[in-house]
Amino acid sequence: MIKVIPVRTEQNLKLFVELPFILYKNNRYWVPPLKRDVYNLFNKKKYPFWEHSEREMFIVYRAKEVVGRVCAIVDYNYIEFWNEKTGYFGFFECENDTEAAIALFNAVRSFQKDKGMTKFVGPFNPSTNEELGFLLEGYFLEPMIMMTYTFDYYHELAASVGLTKAKDLCAFYIEAKNAPLERLERMCSAIRKRVRDLKVRPANINDFFNEVKKIKEVYNDAWSRNWGFVPMTDSEFNHIAKTLKDLVVPELILIVEIDNVPVGVSLTVPNYNFILKKLNGNLNLPGMLKFLYYRNKIKEARMMVMGVKKEYQKLGLEALMFLETLKAGMKLGYNSGELSWTLEDNYSVNNTILKMGGRLYKKYRIYQGTV
Repeated sequence: MIKVIPVRTEQNLKLFVELPFILYKNNRYWVPPLKRDVYNLFNKKKYPFWEHSEREMFIVYRAKEVVGRVCAIVDYNYIEFWNEKTGYFGFFECENDTEAAIALFNAVRSFQKDKGMTKFVGPFNPSTNEELGFLLEGYFLEPMIMMTYTFDYYHELAASVGLTKAKDLCAFYIEAKNAPLERLERMCSAIRKRVRDLKVRPANINDFFNEVKKIKEVYNDAWSRNWGFVPMTDSEFNHIAKTLKDLVVPELILIVEIDNVPVGVSLTVPNYNFILKKLNGNLNLPGMLKFLYYRNKIKEARMMVMGVKKEYQKLGLEALMFLETLKAGMKLGYNSGELSWTLEDNYSVNNTILKMGGRLYKKYRIYQGTV
């Protein structure tokens, strides 16, 4: 017997949070998140995204066992920005159980209909500024930091509940030894000669929150009409900055300035999933000791943000940030990494990454459904 219930109690929230740890317990590639971070994400007082969004979380029982979960989300900033009645779904996890999946998405559709939505997209966990998508290619590889890992049968479940493809996302992998450094140096030398008063510098960690303002300014301009984008609020950006402050490496946060005006940014973060894999969701005292021990043993990084203000996007500044990140990473001991994510139809960026020595090694799919 299938039964869907909304998450309204602490006990049900615990069941919601714990479900992935049960489903993936024998999967060698899944990386468990810190449970503390997951609880904070769903705390409306701690996570700024909920200041402009509504949600309803659901779990589904088969008999007395929880076999699936999902979260229905309405982001009013998205609706205002794009002027369309589109909601989200996120945090979907489920056994290979079509009946359970149908029940969960019936609940999502009911929620979205009650809120006046005409369609929904996802998975967004809970937005495009966090983890998103069902893994489509690359099942025999662990995910990088803030990227998802999901079962391959989720695509069959998506089809069974009437979802269709909305967009595919790409992740590229690059090894420093395969990067065309000489060609990049020549290209970037020409860019520096062509663009006056150009400076590429690492972030000043001692002035971190002023630097964050500059990054936000570029971020919200560079991605302003990208598919799925919603401008981040000050509180959202500051929250992410506080979260990352003790994790980032200043040399891997680059700001491009022209005439002392920030026009481009890139953010590359060590792949802390290397450590999370060893913690099983718990950052207790042994976990902290593991974190400190393994932090300097990370050899991979993820370039998670690279953007240039629209009026400066034809100058080749992306190549500059890529080269300087590559050189700084090699100096710090990172020998490879991921560039993710990019839209499947962002041909100029994807082709540029391929020319720089990257290879497409993972894909993720976003789905859409009608209410």
